[in-house]
Amino acid sequence: MSGGLYTQLLDLACGAFLLAAVIVLWMRELASIVRVFALQGIALAAIAVLLGAHEERWDLIAVGIGIGALRAGVLPYLMRRALAALTQDRRRYADGGAETRETQPLVNVAASLLTASLLTLLAYAVARPLTALHPTPATHALPVGLAVVLIGFFVLVTRRRALAQVVGFLLLDNGITATAFLATSGVPLIVELGVSFDVLLAVLVLQILTTRMREAFGTTDIDDLRELHD
Repeated sequence: MSGGLYTQLLDLACGAFLLAAVIVLWMRELASIVRVFALQGIALAAIAVLLGAHEERWDLIAVGIGIGALRAGVLPYLMRRALAALTQDRRRYADGGAETRETQPLVNVAASLLTASLLTLLAYAVARPLTALHPTPATHALPVGLAVVLIGFFVLVTRRRALAQVVGFLLLDNGITATAFLATSGVPLIVELGVSFDVLLAVLVLQILTTRMREAFGTTDIDDLRELHD
């Protein structure tokens, strides 16, 4: 693979990776959010595979394929199952349709998109000294990973539906993984496997909790549950 083609493909994958995080802020339908998250998983896998192909590291290519299977296949499947359980409860609860939408985020869509642009600028400003230390196509894309970390944390703290918060947590993890790949040209296979299994376990636990919350309280709105506690 030529250097020019590698740079163009890496920039394309990183652009799709960041765009998916921004689209999550824009969308309200949880089913659409899950689909966008799956597309981001494909972009993350592409970043790892491109780095591995450029450096002729088959272990990194294998890690990229594994990431694609987990974050574009297994995790979205688990979230779709949780969402399907909420959809089936529409007959039991009057607001069943609202459970499949992020109806009242703490920050509205316009403000969220503006915040995402500011967080992206912040990521580029913070990463500039790091990029200057070792300027390569991968390190030039390092701000993208940092921006997705910040956006994922923003989604986590501003969304009210439990499933939307799960997506925020996974965006945060995707951003950390992308930052590790771009900064160090990959992480050891055993480390990535350990992290991936931890993430899978966390999503399984969160899926169970979301289902139990819906069965017990009739809602997955975190603010409503806080009011019940008060």
